[in-house]
Amino acid sequence: MRRSRAPLPCALSPVPFAGRRSSPDVTTTIPPTAPTVLVVDDEPEIRNALRGVLEGLGAQVVEAATGTEAIARAATVRPHLVVLDLGLPDVQGDDVCRAVRASSDVPIVVVSARHSEHEKVRLLDAGADDYLTKPFGSAELAARVRAHLRRARRQDAPAPTTVQLGDLALDVEARTASRTDGGGHAVKLTRIEWGILRALAAMPGRTLTHRQIFDAVWDRDFGDAAQYLRVHVTNLRRKIEPEPSRPIYLVTEPGVGYRLELTR
Repeated sequence: MRRSRAPLPCALSPVPFAGRRSSPDVTTTIPPTAPTVLVVDDEPEIRNALRGVLEGLGAQVVEAATGTEAIARAATVRPHLVVLDLGLPDVQGDDVCRAVRASSDVPIVVVSARHSEHEKVRLLDAGADDYLTKPFGSAELAARVRAHLRRARRQDAPAPTTVQLGDLALDVEARTASRTDGGGHAVKLTRIEWGILRALAAMPGRTLTHRQIFDAVWDRDFGDAAQYLRVHVTNLRRKIEPEPSRPIYLVTEPGVGYRLELTR
C-alpha cells in the first residue's frame, strides 16, 4: 500500500495523518473488498493527503485534477464514493455534482473552504450527500467516508418498510406506528408527518435539505420550505422522540435541513 509522506496541507487539521501509522479510529479498514474512491482536487498535495486517509481505510484511490476529468472518470471508473473539492479551475463544483448524479447514485462528499449555509444547501440540492468545511481532521473525514460506504453497500438491498426508533416501530408503507415497550399502543401520525418520515427513512443518516423534503412531501415548487416543515417536525418529534427538546432520531442540520438517525 502506498504511504504518502507529503506535508499535511491546510485542508486537513494537524491530527494524526491516516496515511502514516495512526490511531485505530482513523485506520479501521472497510471490509469486505476494497472500494474505489474518486478524489477530485486541483492541488496535488491535497490529493496526496486525502489519498493517505483513504488508503488508510483500505480504499483504492483514483484522482482527478479538474471537473471535466472528474466527470469522465466517474463515468468510466464507476467509483463507490467521490470526494469533491469545489475550487476547480474549469467546472463549478455543483455542475460536477449534477453531471455525476445524472448517471449515478454514488455518494458525493464535498470538501470546501466556503462556510455559508447557503453554499451547503446549494451543493446538497445539486446532489451532494455530505459537506466538509476546511480545515477538517483526518478522523472526521475517515468517519464520514466509512458511513457513506456502509450506506452505499446497503443500497442494493430492498428498502426496508419498517423502521425502529428506540421503542417505536414504524411501518412507513402501511403508515402504522406502535410502541414496543410493553403496551404496544398505537401512535397516530398525520399524512404530512408520514410523508416527512418516509422521505427521510429512504436515506437514513443523510441530510436532506428543506427543499428536498418539501418537494417530496408537498409535491410542489412554491412556498417557504423551512417554514412549512418547522411546525410539522416539531409535532413529529413530540410523538417519536424520548425527549422532543433534545432529538436523537430526527436531527436538525442548522440552516440546511434534517436527517433521520436510526442507530441508537
